[in-house]
Amino acid sequence: MLRRRFELTPLALAAIAALQAAPSAAQVNAAAPAAASAPIGLRTSPLLREDIPSVVRKELPTFVYGDRISGRTNLDTTIEGHAELRRADTVIRADRMEYYQPDDLAKARGNVRINRAGNVYEGPLLELKIDSFEGFFSQPSYRFLKNNAYGNASRVDFIDDKRAIIRDVSYTTCQRADYPGWAPDWVLRANGIRIDQEEDVGVANGALLTFFGVPVLPVPQLSFPLSDKRKSGFLPPTISLDSVNGFDYRQPYYWNIAPNRDLTLYPTLMTKRGIDVAGEFRYLEPSYRGQLRADFMPDDRLRQDNRWGYSWQHSGTLGLGLPSPVGMALDLNRVSDDNYWRDFSRGTGSLTQRLLANDGQLSWTSPGGEVATSLRTLKWQTLQDPLAPIRPPYDRLPQLNARYTRSDLPLGLVGFVEGDTTRFHADRRLTLQPNAQRSYVLGSIERPWQAPGWFVTPRVQLHSTRYSFDAPLANGTEAAARTLPIFSVDSGLVFERPASYFGRSFTQTLEPRAFYVYTPFRDQSLLPNYDSGFNDFNFATVFLENQFGGNDRISDNNLLTLGATSRLIDPDTGAEAARFGVAQRLRFKDQRVTLPGQAPISERLSDLLFGATLNWTPQWALDTTVQYNPKTGRSERSTIGGRYNPTPYRVISAAYRLQRGLSEQIDVGWQWPINDLWGDRGQDLGSGRGQGPNRWYSVGRLNFDLKDRKLVDAMVGIEYDACCWIGRVVLERLQSGLATGTTRIMFQVEFVGFSRLGSSVVQPLRQNIPRYELLRDPGLPAPSRFSNYD
Repeated sequence: MLRRRFELTPLALAAIAALQAAPSAAQVNAAAPAAASAPIGLRTSPLLREDIPSVVRKELPTFVYGDRISGRTNLDTTIEGHAELRRADTVIRADRMEYYQPDDLAKARGNVRINRAGNVYEGPLLELKIDSFEGFFSQPSYRFLKNNAYGNASRVDFIDDKRAIIRDVSYTTCQRADYPGWAPDWVLRANGIRIDQEEDVGVANGALLTFFGVPVLPVPQLSFPLSDKRKSGFLPPTISLDSVNGFDYRQPYYWNIAPNRDLTLYPTLMTKRGIDVAGEFRYLEPSYRGQLRADFMPDDRLRQDNRWGYSWQHSGTLGLGLPSPVGMALDLNRVSDDNYWRDFSRGTGSLTQRLLANDGQLSWTSPGGEVATSLRTLKWQTLQDPLAPIRPPYDRLPQLNARYTRSDLPLGLVGFVEGDTTRFHADRRLTLQPNAQRSYVLGSIERPWQAPGWFVTPRVQLHSTRYSFDAPLANGTEAAARTLPIFSVDSGLVFERPASYFGRSFTQTLEPRAFYVYTPFRDQSLLPNYDSGFNDFNFATVFLENQFGGNDRISDNNLLTLGATSRLIDPDTGAEAARFGVAQRLRFKDQRVTLPGQAPISERLSDLLFGATLNWTPQWALDTTVQYNPKTGRSERSTIGGRYNPTPYRVISAAYRLQRGLSEQIDVGWQWPINDLWGDRGQDLGSGRGQGPNRWYSVGRLNFDLKDRKLVDAMVGIEYDACCWIGRVVLERLQSGLATGTTRIMFQVEFVGFSRLGSSVVQPLRQNIPRYELLRDPGLPAPSRFSNYD
């Protein structure tokens, strides 16, 4: 047997001396018996950091190992046979190694292997300065930790610990399979690749991407990410076929201006329409942030006109010398014409809506929160469709609001006073009523009594409103006023008991609730309506004093709302496994105040409201609300939705929505492995990692109108996961009018760890399919360097 001989360098001797100087466990225990009862915990160590600072790195010791070690003190060390050098997160192994201390230079030959923070290089010859990580490696193979990419090269020049130049290189993430003739599905070959792990970017010169041996992307220079970190450069193009746009080619360019600013340009060629130039600018400062989106299409052949649109969202604070800062918020949106929402239906943000808000607001809240004020201007752009016109809302030019709240009044009272004055303006030819200045004051005071198991809260409100019109009303008046008191009492009980259902133990609650409200009648039929509408009849609004939203109508009420809720709560986790609710209004007199054109409400008993939510297991969820009319014996409105999500990448959601006489729709969305059909269940690798190679997935969402018997919106596609690349094909149809729609087909190939080519498919899938999961999520944490530790 060969006997190893170790002659340690001075650095290694210093390290051993430091270890010997450290007190032993017995000495520590003997010196501190009082601390024996302290809780035991792990102490953090700088050696366990993912990134070791250069200042710390220089102070760390160097360890060398080998069959034979010889050298001269403070000059050089030679290691022969199983040579190994360790410092911080760097390990070098070779058949023979020479280390020159004055230059901090290591020369290694024969089966050389470097592991630098999990990144591995192997080859026959290495010269490297350890601290600065400067040197070269001949004919190496390499593998990167972050994305498990690997390849071969003729030479690697290490510039420093973050940057390297790899020459005559191949690059892929396809992991080798064990069968004869295997070759990676895709390979990037280049004359040279410059790797910058500080910016997490690679730049290839003279690059050629081959896919199954077929050249698909020859480019003189190509940059690609090593992670999801931002970088400047051209992004992968997106391509699709569209029934409106024709062949659609978009070439994005991303400019990382600064850590807190960036700009993305989206020039797009549409063969049926022309060229559209769009961009998005984002900024983030300590006191404000925002984003600006805009696009311009000169001479759109579809409409024979110039088309444009913009959207600007901004929020921040202003320091004006007040005790607390003033908040500022802008939401500005504008487009060129009424058809924009239809022709650019896949735009971003509010540019896809028919009601575009131009909203600016200043707000201030006192340091204690008692006083809150706001000044707002709101102007709408309404995009009209002749076949489905909508009534434009009123602009608010301007609106001033102030609110004073107190929760520490005598006798346990809580109250607030709110004042508001708003200038309402719109085109009278469309609204058929005059514009006005409306001001109101609302005062509220209540006295809550509550204890475990019950609560009672009486409340009194006074609502006083005054109008000043630009033109006389039908009765000739140019001003109007209304003052109304509102009295209500909200009360409830909470009972609990242990229960067991289907072999599970629960804490079951029974929570009856009674809510009474009285508001006297005031004739409001001659008052214009600027912002009021019926509140939706649901569990969130059934216990409110006013059945109208806004402030132009206050319902006259003498009614009692009764309801009850029962919940099943897991006593160990506190999770709610089930919730059941019922509510109904009992009206003691007719409600005479209505919206224009509506009849008074004379029914003494309202429809019954039923609701149920089931989360019996994490895999199943059910949520339903039914508005049931006892007289007709049928539901007036129903919503039933469910979801089954047993594992990642297996989810089916469905919803049924009925509004009697108006609409009836079914909505189904899914993501499911097709391999399940032939018994291949895949691997449970967790979210964002897929379920193994060579698997097919079906994705889609269908919205079907049962009343008109037609498909409204549809998205159906397949995904194929080959482990190192993912293919996607998606067919999408969107309704853009009562009798019109747009259809497009999208293709995409994602080269995992490199780039995506084809259409922009991922974002539409995320927006349309509930709980859709990426087969490879770039947002997952990067692997630790200790996961590939030598």
